Amino acid sequence: MPRRPRTIPGPSPLSQVLARLRRPPRLVLDDVRSLSMTYAQRNDHFGARHFVKDDLPRIRYANPALDITVNKLPKLPGDDWEPKMELNMRGGQTTTISMGGKWSTSIFEELMNAAGGEPWQQWKKERLAQGLPVVEGLEGAKYQERLAEQRLLEQPAPSRRSNADEADPFANLRTKTGAAAVLP
Repeated sequence: MPRRPRTIPGPSPLSQVLARLRRPPRLVLDDVRSLSMTYAQRNDHFGARHFVKDDLPRIRYANPALDITVNKLPKLPGDDWEPKMELNMRGGQTTTISMGGKWSTSIFEELMNAAGGEPWQQWKKERLAQGLPVVEGLEGAKYQERLAEQRLLEQPAPSRRSNADEADPFANLRTKTGAAAVLP
């Protein structure tokens, strides 16, 4: 018979999963009838994939009757389409949230602002009154998104090669000898 350990066992894996699903705020989407997401299967749309992994299980736990559809589509390197989330409300209207270039926390906040209702507004009010962020990690996400926008605005135009370089691509090789002439 094995010896009993002298340490107190930690929480079970099930209790850890339930703690993650039940952590505040409770993500109730009362006015939403269905939620549909479309994003790249791999190599792009990282914020959308993290949202599905981190926050969508909590939304499913809080809204068991909500119809959730996730479409992971293959995206070729030449394709240029944005990931999106469509919310079909009970009143019949449809809201589309673009998830392109956003962190999962930004997507989460945008979804809750669009469909969270009164409990979400109350949560935001309490967190701001306490001086805490509304969503953990949101400040970093907004900072990184602003930096990316600035980089796009400050990006210089690609320089054109001169006509002399285009006319004779081997001109640089004539000055080199030996292995340097062969290697790039």
